[in-house]
Amino acid sequence: MQKQGWQYKAVDVSTGVSDADPHRLIQMLYEGALDSIAVAKGCIERRETEAKGLAIGKAIGLVGGLRDSLNHEIVDGGLADNLSALYEYVSNCLLKASAEDNKAPLESAREILSELKSGWDGIRADALAEKHDPRVSA
Repeated sequence: MQKQGWQYKAVDVSTGVSDADPHRLIQMLYEGALDSIAVAKGCIERRETEAKGLAIGKAIGLVGGLRDSLNHEIVDGGLADNLSALYEYVSNCLLKASAEDNKAPLESAREILSELKSGWDGIRADALAEKHDPRVSA
């Protein structure tokens, strides 16, 4: 049986973050996306169209990284599919915010990603224990 929390495939170290474990890499994707959303919100407030586009584009790329990291091969009751749908929704919110210069879709995206990140952060100790204890089922 697959241990919960490992709905993500191993993230390739070619991202340039060679010291981080796979769990931490996912945390970093969440953090980067949330930071980019905050930057985009400020850009909308300041009417900085080009910077807004760059921040939203970066956030969309990071959310795409989260979606691409999902492991659909494990039996998880559809969790990977549900997460994929959420990431697609978040990407659509980001596109809408960009097209409409509207902060509300950014807030929706931020709320969803914050909730997912909180859950992911909550399983950190279990993920590390599983990594270091060969008796824990993978």
